[in-house]
Amino acid sequence: MNTKMNFDMYVPTHTLFGAGTLNALHSQIMPGKKALLVISNGKSTKTNGYLARTEDQLRKAGIEFILFDQIEANPLKSTVMKGSNAAHKNGCDFIVALGGGSVMDASKAIAVMSTNDGDYWDYIPSGSGKGKSIINKPLPIIAITTTAGTGSETDPGCVITNEETHEKTGFVHPALFPVLAIVDPELMLTVPPKFSAYQGFDALFHSIEAYVSNAANLMSDMYALTAIENVSHNLSKTIKDGSNLDARTKVAFGNTLSGSVMCVGRCNSEHSLEHAMSAYHQELPHGAGLIMISKAYFTHLINQHVCDERFVKMAKAMGLEDAEKPMDFINALTKLQEDCGVADLRMSDYGITPDEFEKFALNAKDTMGFLFTCDRIPLSNEDCVNIYAASYK
Repeated sequence: MNTKMNFDMYVPTHTLFGAGTLNALHSQIMPGKKALLVISNGKSTKTNGYLARTEDQLRKAGIEFILFDQIEANPLKSTVMKGSNAAHKNGCDFIVALGGGSVMDASKAIAVMSTNDGDYWDYIPSGSGKGKSIINKPLPIIAITTTAGTGSETDPGCVITNEETHEKTGFVHPALFPVLAIVDPELMLTVPPKFSAYQGFDALFHSIEAYVSNAANLMSDMYALTAIENVSHNLSKTIKDGSNLDARTKVAFGNTLSGSVMCVGRCNSEHSLEHAMSAYHQELPHGAGLIMISKAYFTHLINQHVCDERFVKMAKAMGLEDAEKPMDFINALTKLQEDCGVADLRMSDYGITPDEFEKFALNAKDTMGFLFTCDRIPLSNEDCVNIYAASYK
């Protein structure tokens, strides 16, 4: 399949990128007067001083704020509803999301439900969702990312888990583009090695998937290959030395590009397959799940010869300059996982058992079937089960 020569690109988020850019927050145009300041339910944002710095910037800007610190990894629908209730109760007219991808995603869903009636799942267009249209414009969002993983700070989508139905799926709306994104690599220096790896591979797979999807085009190809190069050449450096600001900045750059990739291109079904896993196993980090299934998933595509030359180009971008065959990509991917210390992740460590694979496959296609339409070849239920089985440890 040839690269598409046409593309549709809309990325309206004002992005401040680079070390120290959090210090410029107070001088930016604010989209409201009172913010719901959203962070995770962990300790790192508070312990590392990022929350205090953000609060200080908001005070300098004359902004009132209410703290909502309940966002979990793989954020839940029930938490979204609590956050929207807090925003509504306290008269918040915009949201400041400070954290990683889970905080970004939850904040977007909270923004929707702060101005619209009913339950969040009423607006989900897949699975058991009712597919209702948003009537009222969501609250505007300022996104301050402390990780390099999802690119959610500059895209219009979010992924939330319905814990009642074990559905984990995305929702996309142009009103969910943050009005301002601050990507300050200084806020990423304290991310522990294993989470740096999980997040970095998530960013990497966004661009890898987009590069081999059927929506690949001139613009997405440019972003994707540059992102793949920056992440793959620098991620292991951040694992070995978390204080390496140069490496952190380049991984963050790759992540920002990967966010744009999803606005001008598309991910594919690898993400659907992983979301089904973590929908049933809440403690499984999204990036870890992607790593677990990645080699089997992309080997399946290579064996089907869907786009041989693209796998060779990605292998070269990842550092194998003499790559000649598609499987060289798997060699490059394996080496990067080994260098980052994540080559031996085990599904069984998160309670996953082989008798769940059929359930995962059905869930992925029902809940996030739209990403399967971005594959260059159809994946059957049997194909999906085989990918899970080949990945199992």
